[in-house]
Amino acid sequence: MGMNSDLLRQCWFLGGPTAGGKTATALSLAELLDAEIVSMDSMAVYRRMDIGTAKPTQNEQAQVPHHLIDIVEPHEEFSVSDYVQHAARVAGDIVARGRTPLFVGGTGLYLRSMLRGVFEGPDADWDLRGELERQAAGNGNDWLLEELRKVDAPTAARLHPNDVRRVIRAIEVYRITGHPLSSQHDHIPLPKDEQPTAAFWIHPPRAWLHERVNRRVDLMMDQGLLDETRQLLLDDPAPGRTARQALGYRELIGHLEEDVPLDAAVNQIKTGTRQFAKRQHTWFRNLEECQSVPITGTESPSVLAQKLFGLASSVGG
Repeated sequence: MGMNSDLLRQCWFLGGPTAGGKTATALSLAELLDAEIVSMDSMAVYRRMDIGTAKPTQNEQAQVPHHLIDIVEPHEEFSVSDYVQHAARVAGDIVARGRTPLFVGGTGLYLRSMLRGVFEGPDADWDLRGELERQAAGNGNDWLLEELRKVDAPTAARLHPNDVRRVIRAIEVYRITGHPLSSQHDHIPLPKDEQPTAAFWIHPPRAWLHERVNRRVDLMMDQGLLDETRQLLLDDPAPGRTARQALGYRELIGHLEEDVPLDAAVNQIKTGTRQFAKRQHTWFRNLEECQSVPITGTESPSVLAQKLFGLASSVGG
């Protein structure tokens, strides 16, 4: 399942690591393109998770129309297939209005699924899921991840032990199909004449990005991330596994529910975010359809937007 190639070629894509400056650049680029922005962030879909996901502010969303933000509740699950379906519909609506869809975000799996399609997988085996959940409860999440590693090491390497839902799904796919989920996801790129001509990812210097990450986490705490997390835990129904495992929230939930010292939790967020940025780099680097755009960190958003516009124009975008 994927987006129609004719529609795909009318879209722009801007990826990059967290704290890399995508939001500001996208706002400038949208003005050049007469575009509407489509979020490509797997956590921004959740309502009331604003600070920790660094959603565009209300002023930024008023400046340029944004889509696929605040569309599900924290207790609900939202799959990659769900995202691709929503994204295709939104992009079609934007094009019908005579404007350009500009996808912006740091979720590499979303980007790859847009560019290459997504494996929908077999129907759920609820008996198997129940059995695996009971075994995980008895043996621990690390045991469950090790079971996945035996049959699908690449998928196990990218999942956190506490992401039980996705670990179980990966085991389920292997047991039903006889093939690992990682091989099912290994879609090849579309032919060149069907690929978008404007797909970029921002590639900042590591030291600069790490400093930005640290400052962003401190700012989030100042803005009230702890209170936002506390309020999230009061939701009824309670937040689902995916929302609870979101970077930033997971560590503060540890502080609120397991007495992890606040300073230690904040340091865990900074470390986890830097590690996440490294994984994002790997996702984008491995997408041959996307052009790396190195930056120094000194460019203004408008200058970087002009550079992206010129790069696309040079290849017919």
